Amino acid sequence: MTSPANPAAGPAATVTTSPTGSTGSTGSTARAGSAGASSVAAVPLTRIFVRLKLSLLRNGLKGSSKRKAAYFSTLAFALVVGFFVTLGLALLHGNAHAGTVVVLLAAILALGWAFMPLFFPTGDETLDPSRLVMLPLRPRALVRALLASSLVGIGPLFTLCLAVGSVLAVARGAAGAVAAVVAAPLLVLSCVTLARAVATANVRLLSSRKGRDLAILSGLLIAVGGQLVNFASQRLFQAGGLTALEPVEAVVRWLPPATAVGMVDSVSEGAYGVAAAQLALTLAAVAALLWFWERTLTRLMVTPDGSTIAAARPTKDRGAGGPGSLLPDGRTGAAVQRTLRYAVRDPKTKASWVTALAIGMIIPVFNALQGTGSVYLACFGSSMLGMQMYNQFGQDTSAFWMVAQTISSTRDAYVELRARAVALALVTVPYTVLVTVVTAAVIGDWSTFPAATGLALALLGSMLCTGALASAHFPYSIPSDGAFKNVVPGQAGLAWAGILGGLLVSAVISAPVIALTIWLNVADHQDISWIVLPVGVAWGALAAWAGLRFAAPAVARKLPEILSAVSKG
Repeated sequence: MTSPANPAAGPAATVTTSPTGSTGSTGSTARAGSAGASSVAAVPLTRIFVRLKLSLLRNGLKGSSKRKAAYFSTLAFALVVGFFVTLGLALLHGNAHAGTVVVLLAAILALGWAFMPLFFPTGDETLDPSRLVMLPLRPRALVRALLASSLVGIGPLFTLCLAVGSVLAVARGAAGAVAAVVAAPLLVLSCVTLARAVATANVRLLSSRKGRDLAILSGLLIAVGGQLVNFASQRLFQAGGLTALEPVEAVVRWLPPATAVGMVDSVSEGAYGVAAAQLALTLAAVAALLWFWERTLTRLMVTPDGSTIAAARPTKDRGAGGPGSLLPDGRTGAAVQRTLRYAVRDPKTKASWVTALAIGMIIPVFNALQGTGSVYLACFGSSMLGMQMYNQFGQDTSAFWMVAQTISSTRDAYVELRARAVALALVTVPYTVLVTVVTAAVIGDWSTFPAATGLALALLGSMLCTGALASAHFPYSIPSDGAFKNVVPGQAGLAWAGILGGLLVSAVISAPVIALTIWLNVADHQDISWIVLPVGVAWGALAAWAGLRFAAPAVARKLPEILSAVSKG
């Protein structure tokens, strides 16, 4: 059998011993030591890590048909999409804007490789080099081995397809073909090295609770990115197509690793001096990333993390003088603080809140920037925030049983629901006004600001009403596992009934304020449209109070059922 060699002998050395592990006599030991020394061979560490990566992929598919189906379907999808994207890029050959497209594509590809490991840290266990801290491995050899193993996978294969298509789009002539052969693997190498360097520098974050929070919030960034892409594409076509991107491309082609593709375009145009400079920039960037990766890897291997250091810092007194001191004493103040702390500390509650806040601002403001918006679109933001009132008890997950122990009457249930609604209102009311102000400022239409604000607040109050009722009659459990699982199996019907029914009833409750706003606009009474603001505020407050009053008896009566429903996750 083999046993690890002395660290001084090198990171990849192995020593052969007898199967029994015995040493024998002194003479036998000397002869065995001599024979063992002669049999010490430096096994290539890179080959070991590549085989380890393949073993991890193979063993991860054993015993689970779902994993096999998911992996091979993903592989097939990546190959099909990669083939058609490569074909489409290759068909751009000879197009006047081919260089602009592929250079910007290379930059976007690099950004994706840099940030995706931060949002999906559990997608590849080999991204965590801290698992290797106890092994006698030198950083430089470990960097080479990790880089080689990182090139094995669906992501690098798809990236290679895009790289090949990009260089085919701009390569012309024999010199361009030679440059393309160099540029395609160099682009893939740059992307993978960038991803590894960023992941290693943030590995402590990725393995912490904050890292898991970041992974859950990735859905928000994807949603925001989608809106940015939509807005940019519309602006692009309005500005005259790809020609408007040429100034951006002229800058990006000098930023690695897009310089690899720019180098092929420059060689094809006969600008060999420019191509040499771009190639030098690409190689320098790869070398700098490797150096940075090795430095951070060395620091990671020799520096203890926070879990190994005793917590000797004194805790801060968060009592007097804090924001909590402004809240009333008793159950109301405690419930408000608990709700707000859940929104800050619980990953899924935080993700729901931040998503609602971001999308509620993005939709009206981006439509206003595109010239197709209205101040009344601020109601979209209030509706997104009002949905946070739904399934209030399910958001507590299994911890709701502690709250349930303190509810023994309708009065207790009312105070609990009222405190949760107050906690939401402390954030949602100022935010609704802020969204309306920003939207009105972008559009430049301040005449409809009072009416839009009143309508949005009336809708918010109506959703607080229906949210309290839905929490009482349609509670469901939120699973603790899975970043994007918000309903346990078997309760999807309850979730949809509460949300969709609540939205419809909220629209009905807000109908008088909606009708008043429409009548004032149709009858051309813009001079008195400000009346919608006080009416909307009063109507929203009345609706929220009525919802809490009607929901409290149901909560007190159905408390065991609610507790059973929200504890199934």
